[in-house]
Amino acid sequence: MNETASLRARAEIDLAALRANVRVLRGRAAGAQLMAVVKSDGYGHGAVPCARAAREAGAAWLGTATPHEALALRAAGLDGRIMCWLWTPGGPWREAIEADIDVSVSGMWALREVIAAAAAAGRPARIQLKADTGLGRSGCQPADWPELVAGARDAERTGRVKVTGLWSHFACADEPGHPSIAAQLGVFRDLVAYAEKEGVDPEVRHLANSPATLTIPEAHFDLVRTGIAMYGISPSPELGTPADFGLRPVMTLAASLALVKDAPAGHGVSYGHHYVTPAETTLGLIPVGYADGIPRHASGRGPVLVGGRTRTAAGRIAMDQFVVDLGGDRPEPGAEAVLFGPGDRGEPSVEDWAVAADTIGYEIVTRIGTRVPRVYVNGTDDPNEATGGVPQ
Repeated sequence: MNETASLRARAEIDLAALRANVRVLRGRAAGAQLMAVVKSDGYGHGAVPCARAAREAGAAWLGTATPHEALALRAAGLDGRIMCWLWTPGGPWREAIEADIDVSVSGMWALREVIAAAAAAGRPARIQLKADTGLGRSGCQPADWPELVAGARDAERTGRVKVTGLWSHFACADEPGHPSIAAQLGVFRDLVAYAEKEGVDPEVRHLANSPATLTIPEAHFDLVRTGIAMYGISPSPELGTPADFGLRPVMTLAASLALVKDAPAGHGVSYGHHYVTPAETTLGLIPVGYADGIPRHASGRGPVLVGGRTRTAAGRIAMDQFVVDLGGDRPEPGAEAVLFGPGDRGEPSVEDWAVAADTIGYEIVTRIGTRVPRVYVNGTDDPNEATGGVPQ
């Protein structure tokens, strides 16, 4: 048995699928650059391998939430433009400036800190001003926008900063026709026009996330930021399936059956005996649980493909394991159990698990923990240099 097959569990990451998804998304936003968002360790897929694959497929930018995520990309040798946007007071501004990372500024406190860090670094900071056009999270309120723009322009005149971008984020782009979409577009255009009238000359203006990239072409501007769609997961079932958009899921999550055993009728299964065998049957033990990111909320509902048939988590999902009722089938211990994947073999999807856990696909993939090794396949466009089956 090879090393990959003998793993307790594995998340297989198909980098060819990721590259293909990036190309599809670039086609959807022809004329705009694409930012590959690799925050949260590449949505659970592995930030560095996914960033490299996205670059190979033509992503002009990389995006992260935290500065530490961006700095980790630089430390791994990723070059080109990188942006990060989730800052708190006292953050590593100077390190980001010295690493040539574009940083987001949502208010005057951040502008003051980045100006001081630029002075300490002895070089200008590349900053992007973020407007709150209606999401209500980070970003500068329209009423405070003139002050932030004026402060940024003053800092540009002294050589402390260069404003490289103006940007914002949608609240409801995954809900087609929601009135906030047009409202945010209007506010964004107004705030960009104001900043440009005041002398800001940004390289990029950007508003579109994954759903807007797929369905709102008027929001593409100079750059689109694609996160979940790049990993082959639909940002919303209402918008369509991944296949509807020409996307392919990148992650396949599988485990090796740890045990197959007979059980009589009336046998309680797992904590609380929320499942009791209705007849004599066989039980299979799946050696992953909520410590690995398998949602406990999917107890009794989470689907798994075993032996060519879809089974359901029987009873509660525990920290390290859960059980499926095999209905008398007798696969050998070590047989593959596929929790989700692209569907080539009839296995469940990420969305199936999201429905089972009353959540969204984003949460399913990002919560897969570090106990589950990522196994990268199709690591290069050159078939003679494939990295198939290398655990990391």
